[in-house]
Amino acid sequence: MSNNSDSTFKSSRTRNLIILLTILLFPTLLYFFLATGKHNFISLPIYGERELVTKIIDGKEVSDTIYHTIPDFKFVNQNGDTITKKDLEGKIYVANYFFATCPTICPKMAVNLKYIQDRFIETPDVMIISHTVNPEHDSVPVLAEYAKTVHANNERWFFVTGNKEDLYRLALEGYLLNASEDVLAPGGFLHSEQVVLVDKEGRIRGFYDGTSISEIKKNLIDDIKLLIADYMKPRKEKK
Repeated sequence: MSNNSDSTFKSSRTRNLIILLTILLFPTLLYFFLATGKHNFISLPIYGERELVTKIIDGKEVSDTIYHTIPDFKFVNQNGDTITKKDLEGKIYVANYFFATCPTICPKMAVNLKYIQDRFIETPDVMIISHTVNPEHDSVPVLAEYAKTVHANNERWFFVTGNKEDLYRLALEGYLLNASEDVLAPGGFLHSEQVVLVDKEGRIRGFYDGTSISEIKKNLIDDIKLLIADYMKPRKEKK
């Protein structure tokens, strides 16, 4: 009788110990799962307006969502090459606005974007495009010198110039950013400190403070990895 009681006590004690350890370890295990398994169950949001359209396919009514995408553009980069939307099709890219004589946020943004460039230098599907807000000054030679100064890879990071109205319109209507002349702003131009993450279909997948290296490292880097992993998953063909 005593042996049975001892056995029952030991069994109960072991069970309680296991339960206690599980309770204590659960937060750690959950954090590990979320940190390492992120790419398996999270998808980035798609920003901008969207439209639900209905199509008739094989006699059946099928609904589809049309998302906001970056519109067509045509600029010239620091290499003297014409850059259009087509040159970035099938690429994941980070976009921002700047100007070469910017005395405030641009130098810090350039350093942080250089970090992105170096982090994904072995991943040709990841690119950067920086649009000037001061095309009158930022000519091709000026952009070439600026690219050299910030140690940009000329094949992976484009600095583009062009028609001012087209540059400003693309900021507002495409990237959903502000870009304009402003006599009260430092350097005479106003532009967002945000950098934009664009996927291979030209859809906006995130906005990030380009002046914050911690946000670049913690959020933008992770989201680029997430997109890369997402494109590696098998795609279901639409019927």
